[in-house]
Amino acid sequence: MAEGEASESTDFDAVVVGAGFAGLYMLHKLRGAGFSTRVLEAGSGVGGTWYWNRYPGARCDVESVDYSYSFSPELEQEWTWSERYATQPEILKYLDHVADRFDLRRDIQFDTKVTSAHFDESAKRWLVRIEAGVTLTARFCIMATGCLSAPKLPEIEGVETFARATYHTGHWPHEPVDFTGLRVGIIGTGSSAIQSIPHIARQAAHLTVFQRTPNFSVPAWNHPLEPDYVAEIKSDYRARRELCRTSQAGFPVTAVGEAASVVAPDERQRRYEEKWAEGGLRFLGSFTDLLVDPASNETAAEFIRSKIREIVKDPETAAALSPRDYPAGAKRLCVDTGYYETYNRPNVTLVDLRKHPIERITEDSVVTAVDTYELDALIFATGFDAMTGALSQIEIEGAGGCTLKEKWNDGPRAHLGLTAAGFPNLFMITGPGSPSVLSNMVVSIEQHVDWITECMEHMRAEGLERIEPEPGAEDEWVELVSALAEFTLFPRANSWYRGANVKGKPQVFMPYVGGVYTYRQQCDEVAQSGYKGFSLA
Repeated sequence: MAEGEASESTDFDAVVVGAGFAGLYMLHKLRGAGFSTRVLEAGSGVGGTWYWNRYPGARCDVESVDYSYSFSPELEQEWTWSERYATQPEILKYLDHVADRFDLRRDIQFDTKVTSAHFDESAKRWLVRIEAGVTLTARFCIMATGCLSAPKLPEIEGVETFARATYHTGHWPHEPVDFTGLRVGIIGTGSSAIQSIPHIARQAAHLTVFQRTPNFSVPAWNHPLEPDYVAEIKSDYRARRELCRTSQAGFPVTAVGEAASVVAPDERQRRYEEKWAEGGLRFLGSFTDLLVDPASNETAAEFIRSKIREIVKDPETAAALSPRDYPAGAKRLCVDTGYYETYNRPNVTLVDLRKHPIERITEDSVVTAVDTYELDALIFATGFDAMTGALSQIEIEGAGGCTLKEKWNDGPRAHLGLTAAGFPNLFMITGPGSPSVLSNMVVSIEQHVDWITECMEHMRAEGLERIEPEPGAEDEWVELVSALAEFTLFPRANSWYRGANVKGKPQVFMPYVGGVYTYRQQCDEVAQSGYKGFSLA
């Protein structure tokens, strides 16, 4: 049977949308529990985010030994990562290996875009319609569509008129792109741009970077993994995984226990230097109060700005690259390899759009208030309609005829970030209201998949057909997520965490900031109480 050619059946216990980290583990888990399952995937292969995001320099910002499944000790032992931070090709190779090792492809339907999912009250089943016109039916519908999987273009006049080569970092061609000898422009300086700019600059005749908002970035100090280090990790992988599960963000680190506000300035500087030398997202763990105390945060922000000034030779460029109007970490901290150094190259120009906004895009140029930049290729590193975008693109209609998009007109509402009132037997993996993008995604994905599977097993054992959250419980959870966010500095940035990058999107802080361990405990308490806050029938 060829890849993606699953059985002819159209009725299942569960239909899962998406074949990335979440969809693959969901399939494996449900199959092991005896539930008939079909995964529907728009791409031609597994991988999700890592199937589509193939831009130059794409790699994970979580260390590879932790950005991997923990459900199989055998898989942990047989797979060996080559670098501290794995590249997109290596992550995709890993997911292909997982799909083959656990024989998952026979239950995945590739090149299949889901257009709608409607809950049929009389049949008590979800009707999932695909682009080809076929409808699948299932008791449970599980959305494994990913948090960063709906690419968005910038709202700029003439964006669709550029007649030369265009690319979006979130939907990159599968064949190599050669920028040799070309005048290339890139709009955006978020994570994907920060990763790709050094690579493109080494190839292009000239690279023009159009920046509206500078981002805080710390060095990855990426390197090959030594065999002795890998052996040490594998010798006690279970303990490392437990550290991840019981941590704040899904990383195997213990809390520092000190606040930046109470240590002496020289000790604070020493700690920042130490964390900078370590590299990666651990920098934000230098002190306990960096994301709750504005004064403490400013010490970290100024440290990063001082590093930018040290690295970037031109003072004006260094100043433009230095964020000053939001706290460090309030937008996702970026992790780079040679990003700031790239601006010392003679073939790289930074255009500060705060000073000179883009007025329009023409068939061959980007036009700002003061200059016209003629280009051979234009890259949109303009991010995603995060967390809700992929769900909103599917017409998901619940029991009362209301769609999920309509329900979320004023911002997403979900209980535990897993379920939504009015949408029986619908689950969302790492949905809004869960730790998701504020955590190691694989840790959060595994926790959600395990919880969903145990819930379905409970329903089967008790002879239950239907589950959905009570509106009151959903309201309480949404209020809790909002209150926790307000306690922090996260809302002080116009970030994609709160939909600020999408015109017209409600400004609601979407992730749960309480940490993966606290969240896990709350989910477990709900299950152990017989699913308090849920209506079961």
